[in-house]
Amino acid sequence: MANTLLKVSGLKVSYGGIKAVKGIDMEVREGELITLIGSNGAGKTTTMKAITGSLGAEGGSIEYLGQNIKGQGAWDLVKQGLAMVPEGRGIFTRMTITENLLMGSYIRSDKAGIQADIERMFGIFPRLKERKDQLAGTMSGGEQQMLAMARALMSQPKVLLLDEPSMGLSPIMVDKIFEVVRDVSAQGVTIVLVEQNAQRALQIADRGYVMDSGLITMTGPGKDLLTDPKVREAYLGH
Repeated sequence: MANTLLKVSGLKVSYGGIKAVKGIDMEVREGELITLIGSNGAGKTTTMKAITGSLGAEGGSIEYLGQNIKGQGAWDLVKQGLAMVPEGRGIFTRMTITENLLMGSYIRSDKAGIQADIERMFGIFPRLKERKDQLAGTMSGGEQQMLAMARALMSQPKVLLLDEPSMGLSPIMVDKIFEVVRDVSAQGVTIVLVEQNAQRALQIADRGYVMDSGLITMTGPGKDLLTDPKVREAYLGH
């Protein structure tokens, strides 16, 4: 059995007086592609923010590589190999594509390796290569999402957290994003994918967690959840 990299136990998070996450358990093992699905407001993004330290947790524990990381900042976690691509992408719009990628490697000092990884990102995302000297803010939403993912990969993460990467993108771009998530997973990066597009997420996930009103209501292999009548009715529209 693969090592557990990330383990969330009894996690509770409130903000604005609302109990958004009400005591959830989830674990992510090395090499897995895990997805967290659920409707808007289910608590998925809040869970991700608590894991990466941008929201405080009022209960429970978050362990990464066997260490308690509750309350650590995103900066410390990236150094330890836990990187997140937030909803809304968070790229540096006034910097070029290449500069954005370099910002992703700020924790590294291996110049040759960084350069090689930039070329590798251009291989995964040919569109970024075509626009490498362009300001990031002038690109389409889908291209910005690709850049955000590439920038996170530049930090050489052990675990990559992706929050709603397909949100607001055109169908063609959605296809591309899911293709890249699958490819990155195949290269051995462990991934936690938060998605409203439940069908697409479950199709590529090893395991899925279904979240509803701050609780995990179901969990299982992605392909089992995909065919589960309750999941189909609630999230897949049939």
